[in-house]
Amino acid sequence: HVQLVESGGGTVQAGQSLRLSCVASGYSDGCMGWFRQAPGKEREGVASINSGGRTKYADSVMGRFTVSKDNAKNTVSLQMNSLRSEDTAMYYCANSVWVPGNYWGQGTQVTVS
Repeated sequence: HVQLVESGGGTVQAGQSLRLSCVASGYSDGCMGWFRQAPGKEREGVASINSGGRTKYADSVMGRFTVSKDNAKNTVSLQMNSLRSEDTAMYYCANSVWVPGNYWGQGTQVTVS
């Protein structure tokens, strides 16, 4: 049984930082990452990291967000700096970021005012 549990969301002012974390159980191989969805908008891939450590980012977050993975703890994190109001969304940890996959968490809300 695969379970992905996110934490770390919250409300911050523009320009500030947040760090999201995701603990995975029942899943330890392959790509992991984050997508987000704002009210009334389509799902948007944010960042991913594969088993070899290769990363990929959406253009909108390039240079501001950093995705990382701790294989020993089976966690994936998203460091978000220089946050903007347009980053406001529910953020989901998932095993597939750029196309819909099989597993994602319950989401954690990020609000930038």
